[in-house]
Amino acid sequence: MCAPGAEPDVCSRCIETTSESLLRTCLNQTRAFSWSAEETLCLVRYSSRSLSGLLVMYPRVALYKIQTFTIRNQTDFDHVCKKVMFGLIARTTFSSSSSSGNNSSKYYGHNESLLSFYGNISSWMQCTPDVSPNDCRTCLERTVIDYENCCRRHLGGLISRPSCFFRWELYPSPPSVSNSTAITKKGINSGGIIAAIVVVVTIILIVVGLVIFKRRNQKQEIELPTESVQFDLKTIEAATSNFSERNKLGQGGFGEVYKGMLMNGTEVAVKRLSKKSEQGDTEFKNEVVVVAKLQHRNLVRLLGFSLHGEEKLLVYEFVPNKSLDYFLFDPKKRIQLDWGVRHDIIRGITRGILYLHHDSRLKIIHRDLKASNILLDADMSPKIADFGMARIFGMDQNVANTARVVGTFGYMAPEYVTHGQFSTKSDVYSFGVLMLEIISGKKNSSFCQMDVLVNNLVTYVWRLWESKSLLEVIDPCIREDCKSDEVTRYIHIGLLCVQENPAKRPTMSTIHQMLTTSSIALPAPLPPGFFFRNEPRSNPSARGLKPDQTSSKSITCSVDEATITDVNPR
Repeated sequence: MCAPGAEPDVCSRCIETTSESLLRTCLNQTRAFSWSAEETLCLVRYSSRSLSGLLVMYPRVALYKIQTFTIRNQTDFDHVCKKVMFGLIARTTFSSSSSSGNNSSKYYGHNESLLSFYGNISSWMQCTPDVSPNDCRTCLERTVIDYENCCRRHLGGLISRPSCFFRWELYPSPPSVSNSTAITKKGINSGGIIAAIVVVVTIILIVVGLVIFKRRNQKQEIELPTESVQFDLKTIEAATSNFSERNKLGQGGFGEVYKGMLMNGTEVAVKRLSKKSEQGDTEFKNEVVVVAKLQHRNLVRLLGFSLHGEEKLLVYEFVPNKSLDYFLFDPKKRIQLDWGVRHDIIRGITRGILYLHHDSRLKIIHRDLKASNILLDADMSPKIADFGMARIFGMDQNVANTARVVGTFGYMAPEYVTHGQFSTKSDVYSFGVLMLEIISGKKNSSFCQMDVLVNNLVTYVWRLWESKSLLEVIDPCIREDCKSDEVTRYIHIGLLCVQENPAKRPTMSTIHQMLTTSSIALPAPLPPGFFFRNEPRSNPSARGLKPDQTSSKSITCSVDEATITDVNPR
């Protein structure tokens, strides 16, 4: 359905374009909706079950311009805006009495007001025509309250739900409005009513009246869940003493991390992406959107972000004990990680990944699990960090493919490196490598410089499994204080996780049961991925390859710990 006053051909083009976009982005979903606002305003929505007459409040989308404004009489401005918006709600819901049925003019309102102390404010509202007036009012009032909480200092934006939307624009001076679309604040345009119904695959599209802002300047706008908080750059500069060197916690390929303290006394860690960062706009936005939706004690918590010009900042809770690799691979500091601590770290990481794969509102594949992305709090409890590479799956989706392989060699599953295929089982492989590192105290890549025939930790552990010498895997620092049968079981589980065939790897749910219930019998593991055999170097299988595979930089010996790597899948 299109907004009142749209030409029939323009409306048809809008719906057709929106439908095609919806099919591309929501291919495996049984319910979806999408807004568009190019030539006109339109919404397409479909579902495998009838939603007619139902008030649907979630999911909720907030888009707004990065530009903000301040004026002296802010209190007066807020009061006038609130009066204008709630007045428009009253007129929008009242319009239902003059429009019967489910047509596009029902529950539609548009208002332009000239504010003497600022400029012009334009606002639009609309509800799905099949809801009741009370439901429409409830939806719009909740949406305006969201605007007041997240976005009222921004020059424009949109907050939308499946059953309603609210859009606003602020202009320092009144904009020119064409005669064909001008609407005064005395009433609602009585333009023509146009509705268009299209078929998407075999599902009936339920026509609704919602709009979105399409980004006019991609660098100046970002789509966010309203749970995210945008910090002013000056606030972050003050918290970090203008990114002082003495506040620096560390740095990587993405940029630097600084410790800071907000004015309320909250300690934070600020991830400052460099202009040459390997983590670009896509990864930055991805991390903001993904992490804001997650709440778990074993996941690092995102407090907010700041986006100002080329300055991209992520603000996290401060985790005092740095990352796992800081302790695990240091000859002196690793002593602080006795078996009890390592045991709890393994289980905590398991719970965090289990939440990502099964228990959160979203099904998330991390794609970059490694020791440096596990942070340790004051109690040495683990928190999974760095979701820049994470991908959201549909609840019925099991696997995906990518032409751009990202992650860290050594932790990446063979099917991901060679074919660009990733799933929850690729995260399981990474977890298995990490688990073996925690038990052995050795980096997976450290064997590249030690034994050309072993080459990696996975191969080393598999050789000891075959020779029934698993106790040699255990870090000498913990051999005396650990229970050998318990550690041996954990190594066994680690080998199950790194099996070459992803179908043979256990799920995180099964892994959690194996770790917490000793009575569960463990199957014998099959050879792991990237297993280096003892054949001569001229034989392809000596490099862990089947005869029909070709070697590439993805599996040659390397100690590179780059976070983002481009690989051309075979």
